[in-house]
Amino acid sequence: MDPTQTAVRAVHDVGPDAVAIDLESPTEFDAQPGQFVKLTFDLADKLEFEALERLAAEGELDVETADELERGDEVLVSRFYTISSPDVGDTFEITVGIDPEGTLAPVLADLSAGDVVTVSGPFGNDYYEGEDPAVILAGGPGVGPAIGIAERALAEDNRAAVVYRDDVPIHQDRLSDLRDEGATVTLLAAGEDLPPVVADVLDDYGADSQLFVYGFADFIDDATSAIDAAGGDSEGAKIENFG
Repeated sequence: MDPTQTAVRAVHDVGPDAVAIDLESPTEFDAQPGQFVKLTFDLADKLEFEALERLAAEGELDVETADELERGDEVLVSRFYTISSPDVGDTFEITVGIDPEGTLAPVLADLSAGDVVTVSGPFGNDYYEGEDPAVILAGGPGVGPAIGIAERALAEDNRAAVVYRDDVPIHQDRLSDLRDEGATVTLLAAGEDLPPVVADVLDDYGADSQLFVYGFADFIDDATSAIDAAGGDSEGAKIENFG
C-alpha cells in the first residue's frame, strides 16, 4: 500500500516505557502478523525548532541536511514498526518502546485518538501463514509480533508457543491470556539461557515446527544457536532482525 493517511484510534500502556498504538486500517490495507509498516508523522508542532535542527543534523529526519529545515514547514520523520495485532480488519496495532531520554518515541507516546499519521506497507516476508504449530522466539521488542502470531494461531485453532526474553517484560496481560487459552508461554530474564527452554518446546511441539525469531542481532544469534542445538531447523526459521 502506498503512503496513506490514517487516524489513531487509541494509545494504551502495555508495560514500563512501552505503549501500544491502535491505528485505523485503511481500506486497501492487508497485512499478516509478523509483517511491519512504515509510519510517518509530522514533528513540526511537536518539538522546538532547535530540537528539530539537532535531529536533522543527526540524520533522524526525512531531510538531506539540517539546512533544508524552514520554520513553519512540516517536518517529517519515518520509522518502521512491526504489527503486534493478530489481524488488521478494522484496526491494527503497533508496539513502541519509549526511551524516556529519547526524542522521537515520546512523541509517539503522546499521540491520542484522532491524531493523523501516514502509514505504508506492509513489508517483510517472515510472517505467519497459518503454520501449525507456530513456535515464536522473541527478544525485547520481538514480543510484539510474537503475541500477534500466537493470538492468530489460536484463533485459527492451531497451536502456539512463545519464548520471550527481556529484562523488563511487556504485554504481560496478553501473554497471560495466551497461556490461559492453551499456548505455551515461557518468560526469561535477560541473559538467561535459551537452549534448554528451546529444547523443551521443540520436544513438546516437534523439531519440525515452524519457527519464528524476532529481536535484535545478539538475540537472533542466541536463538538460532539454541534451535540448532535442539535439532530444529534454523535455516527454515522465519527471522526478522531488528538491528
